[in-house]
Amino acid sequence: MKRWALLVAAAAALSTPSGRPQTIGFDDQKAGEGPRGFSCTLTGQGRPGVWIVVEDETAPSPSNALVQTDADSTGYRFPVCVFDGVSAADVAVSVRFKPLKGSKDRAAGIVWRFRDKDNYYIVRANALENNVVLYKVENGKRTDLDPKASGPFAYGKKTKVPSGTWSTLQVIAEGNLFETYLNGERLFEVEDSTFRAAGKVGLWTKADSATHFDDLSINVLR
Repeated sequence: MKRWALLVAAAAALSTPSGRPQTIGFDDQKAGEGPRGFSCTLTGQGRPGVWIVVEDETAPSPSNALVQTDADSTGYRFPVCVFDGVSAADVAVSVRFKPLKGSKDRAAGIVWRFRDKDNYYIVRANALENNVVLYKVENGKRTDLDPKASGPFAYGKKTKVPSGTWSTLQVIAEGNLFETYLNGERLFEVEDSTFRAAGKVGLWTKADSATHFDDLSINVLR
């Protein structure tokens, strides 16, 4: 199956290593509480994130979503919330997200091959910068990775990331190749071999971003 077809399938029907379909939509959880089945931490500086389930009737699967609520605007501050139920190296992940506010940043991200708060991959969409960028975080240092065939000074890809509207961010990680998509459009691919082993998958924001997340989809490829 071609990767684009696999991505579409992953968004509709997920599988854990046992092969059972799964969708993480937060609708079976209580609004005002932290997300069950997730572990939350902080990369960088500033206050730890506060991740809570909230009611959002506009959510793709009503009526709940997940949001990080602490608006600490420290620049090098990356709240992370990882799902404890899956550990994988090769994985296709998608999430629906709606950026709402944030003057320092207005971002939504997916992390994978998460070893700990200082070591993982991240792809993020930013509604203030209107771009999507893929990074590695190694020993706590975040470094952007150049898209293939883009030249040495590329910084992800410029693309419209609307505020106040639900979008879909997606990544397919197979071996050392990572493909990124926004709203079904293939943006770029990155090649990197820093982290090869299995790790957790999760969600990410930056600084004072207030972003709603829904329908985190995980498809373990092997």
